[in-house]
Amino acid sequence: MHLIAQTPRFFIRQFIPADENTYLALFDDKDVTTHLPKRSQHENVQMFKDSLEEYAAGKVFGRWGMFNNGTEEFIGICLLREYSEDKSKVELGYVLRKNFWGKGIASEMAQIIVAYAFTHTDAKELVAVTTLQNTGSQKVLEKAGFERQANIKRDKADLAFFTLRKGL
Repeated sequence: MHLIAQTPRFFIRQFIPADENTYLALFDDKDVTTHLPKRSQHENVQMFKDSLEEYAAGKVFGRWGMFNNGTEEFIGICLLREYSEDKSKVELGYVLRKNFWGKGIASEMAQIIVAYAFTHTDAKELVAVTTLQNTGSQKVLEKAGFERQANIKRDKADLAFFTLRKGL
């Protein structure tokens, strides 16, 4: 297990096989998944297994777990991946369990993962997307330094699009 980052409140690390059920349970909460692409249980299992394989291959990008420092309670997921529409850009994403919303954890995580991305990759620009209704995530991205751009379409849905250039 590889630690990505640690703060006084939480740590971010690679998942381990024993985390699979914890990971999958995140997607059982309809409030949590409201703003996510619809995926089957099988697709979520495959994404988890793909993450483990990516760690083994030594990839810099990934999907990582966030855990409470004191209790090791699962908080959620954060990720970095190549942006599918432009491979020179890196996309930031995250999902938190509902009981961790509104506590500043997502904003703190976003700042950490932005620094990680610019330190550990050659990316000059990060991007992030949210549904138009997800104003909470939009505020998180703005606090992390992202700027709102024109909306984009992905899988026939209109999405809010944000960018952050290195050094700005």
